[in-house]
Amino acid sequence: MAATEDLYDIPVTTIDGKETTLADYRGKVVMIVNVASKCGLTPQYEQLEALQREYGPRGFTVLGFPCNQFMGQEPGSNEEILDYCSTTWGVTFPMYAKVKVNGPGLHPLYKALKRTKDEHGLGGLVAWNFEKFLVAPDGTVRRFRPPTKPDDPAIVGAIESALETVSA
Repeated sequence: MAATEDLYDIPVTTIDGKETTLADYRGKVVMIVNVASKCGLTPQYEQLEALQREYGPRGFTVLGFPCNQFMGQEPGSNEEILDYCSTTWGVTFPMYAKVKVNGPGLHPLYKALKRTKDEHGLGGLVAWNFEKFLVAPDGTVRRFRPPTKPDDPAIVGAIESALETVSA
């Protein structure tokens, strides 16, 4: 599904409180992930960071958006989350302030992303922590549900395919 150009213009807040947009990522390959520190899927941070290190030099980046909507699995402050991610998992990719991905208070970025259907043709609600949205340089979005690990061949193949279209 194609994302609107507005995706890059939606206001977001970095984990250290700076108001910005995703405009700097226009024309690159971006994986947007709602993350949580106390979830059974939290070890996916290691694989996300491995993708960042492997493909970052070629125009790829992971963007982490902490969310506390799933059984309170991201209870910390933004500062605590950043400290945990960097010291426990070695996260170097950009992290953003906590967001809501479903329901009242839904962040506009996730309102746009949730229109994307997964490989089974299902869109709508974010199912759980670590749902992944891969945005290609042309704005096309692919959705991968939480159990799909970041190093899954489907995700790696989608990243590599999208990187082939990145302008040098």
